[in-house]
Amino acid sequence: MYVSIIGGDSGSSSPEDRQKAEKVGEKIAESGHVLICGGRGGVMKAACRGAKKEDGTTIGILPSSDKREGNEYIDHPIATGIGLLRNGLVVMNGDVVVAIDGGYGTLSEICLANKYGKEILGLDTWDIDAVTIFVDVGSLMERLEEIEGRF
Repeated sequence: MYVSIIGGDSGSSSPEDRQKAEKVGEKIAESGHVLICGGRGGVMKAACRGAKKEDGTTIGILPSSDKREGNEYIDHPIATGIGLLRNGLVVMNGDVVVAIDGGYGTLSEICLANKYGKEILGLDTWDIDAVTIFVDVGSLMERLEEIEGRF
């Protein structure tokens, strides 16, 4: 299963949210899933770091045309050259979307994921109808494993 991670960047995510993202990344890799994200810093980098701790596979869909823009934990950088429009590609390619923290960019990804009919799981993120909010990584991962049976 492909899991898209969306959330705050380096300038907006808290150390606590990055720690949660790293744990989610670890658990995604332990479960044998592929992690997809925007490939840059903050929650994205933390989740990728966690996935790599468990030898997971990471894909970064980058806003620029430079593959080197991706964080050091990305296995497969995909340069798009389309800026923030790449948000649609990040969420479209996941079988499920996990939102951790995040500002308006994350909100745009949540809206797109909802439009694409994706299930959206959240930790410390936008508390809106489209998102199922979890209070901890363990309960989020339980739901993720329930979803896995559909793919």
